[in-house]
Amino acid sequence: MRIALYQPDIPQNTGTILRFCACLNVEAHIVEPAGFPISDRHFRRAGMDYLDQVTIVRHDSWSKFMQWRDSADCRVILLTTKGVTPYLEQRYRSTDVLLLGRESAGVPQQVADTADAQVVIPMQPAMRSLNVAMAAALVVGEALRQTRDE
Repeated sequence: MRIALYQPDIPQNTGTILRFCACLNVEAHIVEPAGFPISDRHFRRAGMDYLDQVTIVRHDSWSKFMQWRDSADCRVILLTTKGVTPYLEQRYRSTDVLLLGRESAGVPQQVADTADAQVVIPMQPAMRSLNVAMAAALVVGEALRQTRDE
């Protein structure tokens, strides 16, 4: 299982997600440019000493990420408020990459169009979205539950 962060723009969320990845042994991909320097103190504080324990793969562009994806032969599952499939109804594979968009803007349509599936976390109608780290935790938890015996 892998998480990919598309051009993350809040260092605390990225640090929290990377800490989460370290604890659950989930590989993390960062599709740049990020909205902050990777040395940012907020990023480091949120990730604490866990950042040395996570596998981080950096891609300097979306096209470089897509090249990697093609060579890795994996599916990309986009977490999006515009998705139609509830995340609990998606059937995950251990080789999937769970893609999270920018906190401020999600992903552009051209990126969304390349996803193999788009899942949504059902919420109350008046609510816009969850924090990206919370969304990652929910969906990765379900994906790992489904794939633990693969």
